[in-house]
Amino acid sequence: MRTITTTSELHDYCSQAATHPFVTVDTEFLRERTYYSKLCLVQLAMPGKDDSGAVLVDPLAEGISLEPLYALFRDTSVVKVFHAARQDLEIFFIDAQVFPEPLFDTQVAAMVCGFGEQAGYETLVRKIAKEPVDKTSRFTDWSRRPLTEAQKSYALADVTHLRQIYEYLAQKLEQTGRAKWVAEELETLTSPDTYITAPRDAWKRVKTRTNSGRFLAIVRELAAFREDYAQGRNIPRNRVYKDDALVELASNKPKNHEELGRSRLLLRDARKGEIADGILKAVAAGLACPNGDLPQPDLRREKLQVNPALADLLRVLLKAKTEKEAVAAKLVASAADLDAIAAGQRDVAALAGWRREVFGDDALRLCDGKIALTAVGSDVKVVSV
Repeated sequence: MRTITTTSELHDYCSQAATHPFVTVDTEFLRERTYYSKLCLVQLAMPGKDDSGAVLVDPLAEGISLEPLYALFRDTSVVKVFHAARQDLEIFFIDAQVFPEPLFDTQVAAMVCGFGEQAGYETLVRKIAKEPVDKTSRFTDWSRRPLTEAQKSYALADVTHLRQIYEYLAQKLEQTGRAKWVAEELETLTSPDTYITAPRDAWKRVKTRTNSGRFLAIVRELAAFREDYAQGRNIPRNRVYKDDALVELASNKPKNHEELGRSRLLLRDARKGEIADGILKAVAAGLACPNGDLPQPDLRREKLQVNPALADLLRVLLKAKTEKEAVAAKLVASAADLDAIAAGQRDVAALAGWRREVFGDDALRLCDGKIALTAVGSDVKVVSV
């Protein structure tokens, strides 16, 4: 079981990997105590039936640079295969502003190939590779050195089995002509916007019960300060203050340290020093926000005039179509998509791209009364009207 700890070793391995059609990739990281993920291990495997082409790369080794790996990521002649790649891609993008190209995500491919919604790695290993997976090392501290043999074996299995899974799914996509479906899904994963959190937009993730523009202006300023502070010091945003405390502050609008000290939900460290000063400044900025700059909540869903009967019919249609096509229903359309279509909206993801082929065209025909649904035994069939 080989572990790479130097840049030259990594360069040699990546040069060899570049001669193959694909390489499988996984990472182990920690994020409990930081804003950004701390990369602790990278696992790589070239095509093969044994572990000889698989390695562990130690990014915590003194003096090592991951640039040879990033050069491999930029090599478009080699497919980079991940499972559930989002968090892995975020690490590499934040570290080096690089995305693996071309990318293949076996979780997305599995949903397209009929393995259900959010198909787990263990499930795919069991169903495709016909192997058990030992997950006992999943929640260990990957930053501690030396790594145990159990940790190494666990980590390596995440890329060795992935080779067979990739080959099976890639072949299935080729046979069904659905490779472009996966490609459409991966466009979001390889967009920088997916991984950049603009402090000014952080308020949109905070759940509130009021749509008052003034209240939301204070929420916006408090959320922006928290995001800036957490990013700058690389600490989790909840270590600054949690959402419930943020909403409480926006409601109480403290103007000085004495009023701030009356908060029930604010952490002790946030009642003094830089955080306290930042909170008071944010509240003041929200109160002083010009009327023309007050944030506006997204009320489109609340204003939807949903036809509940039509929405139910669309759910039946979705189930029938996705079962026939052996693709995960949630990948095609969400409940919110179906309600939006039933309310007359047409700028919906389920009505574009490959989703329109699978479901969207018939969904529009159903809305227009051009088709109906009927039961034939245990199946639901679409009939023209």
